[in-house]
Amino acid sequence: MARLPFEGGCQCGALRYRVTQAPIMVYNCHCTNCQRIGGGAFSTPATILEASFAFVSGTPQTIQWAADSGTTRFGWFCRVCGCRIVHGQQPSNGILSLRTGTLDDRSWVQPVGDIWTRSAQPWVTIPPERQRFERQPTDYAPLVAAFRQLGHFPTVT
Repeated sequence: MARLPFEGGCQCGALRYRVTQAPIMVYNCHCTNCQRIGGGAFSTPATILEASFAFVSGTPQTIQWAADSGTTRFGWFCRVCGCRIVHGQQPSNGILSLRTGTLDDRSWVQPVGDIWTRSAQPWVTIPPERQRFERQPTDYAPLVAAFRQLGHFPTVT
């Protein structure tokens, strides 16, 4: 079982963060924006509550863009090494997408689904047991439920 809080940071260590509450879900995003940002076929974000996230050292730089979904998104990244840490939406919806590769302990990271599969690279194989969505899901409840079933974090009642 994963332990809270969990921490992470950028590649050079100038920017560090802490998350105090369990993630809502973890999935793979195959949108073209995630492909460009990470230089790979997809990203693996953990959806977290914005109120549970804080930078504990360093000051992030901010960038904005229009997402494939049509929303205005922002990203916080290290101004020294350029490493992306987290993305959010403007205006805020209270949710952030944490780039799980920046976590100190990634042993619990396990995606339960894949979104924006219509732009997935043709050589990527998505296991049949994972949920898949061609675009941005309108209902994330199945992904949230699947992540909770993994039992990586204690359930708060």
